[in-house]
Amino acid sequence: MQRTGAFKARGAFHAIKRLQQEPGWLEGGGKEKGVVGYSAGNHARALALAAAEDGITSRIVMPTTTRPNKIAATKGYGAIVVFSRPGFSGREAVAAEIVAETGARLVPPHDHPDVILGQATAGLEFQEQVLEQQQRQQNSIEEGGGGGRRRRKGLDAIIAPCSGGGLLSGTALSCEGTGIKVFGAEPEFEGADDGRRGFYSGARITAHNQTPNTVADGLAGAVSATPWGLIYERGLVSGMYAVTEDEILAATRLLLERLKVWVEPSAAVPLAVALYNEEFRGVVEREGGVEGWDLGLVVSGGNVDVDGMVRLFS
Repeated sequence: MQRTGAFKARGAFHAIKRLQQEPGWLEGGGKEKGVVGYSAGNHARALALAAAEDGITSRIVMPTTTRPNKIAATKGYGAIVVFSRPGFSGREAVAAEIVAETGARLVPPHDHPDVILGQATAGLEFQEQVLEQQQRQQNSIEEGGGGGRRRRKGLDAIIAPCSGGGLLSGTALSCEGTGIKVFGAEPEFEGADDGRRGFYSGARITAHNQTPNTVADGLAGAVSATPWGLIYERGLVSGMYAVTEDEILAATRLLLERLKVWVEPSAAVPLAVALYNEEFRGVVEREGGVEGWDLGLVVSGGNVDVDGMVRLFS
């Protein structure tokens, strides 16, 4: 987890650092022209913070329907907030106008190589931490006089949530060549599982007719072109699975009550897939055999306020 309460800081900070390394950007007034992004939540805060840390002007396009606390948080990190009509196309159009008027550089929430590479650090750290944990366990067994030596094999698979695809494609990229299988997780309500449907039909679904009103609202977007190239065309993701609203809420409750982890429902979707999706569980049984899999779940954010959580479970 990052200072903004979600993984998005990884991509935003990496993109900002790479931008400053671009020949001529600083000399051409890049900091003053600034950056522009569009988001109703986590990317907004992440980009605002990343820009502010390096003295770069940031403008964030947010829909008029954005909750006041999210707007206040984005402004609190120093961003200039510009409003657009609801929907992804509205945000993109306003962002394009700002770029044309100011010369600012667009840093989108997922459809950018540097953003994806930043998100990939989550997968790299996950793999490193699992190996370190397994080594500590082995050392403890040996110090206690236990017999046998368990091979440090790391993870067998990782499930990551999918909306625009930046985190999923980055995670998959970090696992390339390791033997770790990567799977995507989505809500199925009102067609929010565009990634899953596109994955199995062989054609990316570019937009929703209307934004799905799922409890996992952070996963309501369609997969963007650059992530899709890694997820499907390059074949780095092994499968996509979707879960119901009740399953997402059950997984959220489990994380809250049993693991004491404050999460937004979008972050609980990978756990919901692991627990409740029979198709995925069948894959684990077939391929993992009696031992099963050492499975990693990317719990991606906790940006939900107390009132919002109460409404979810009322």
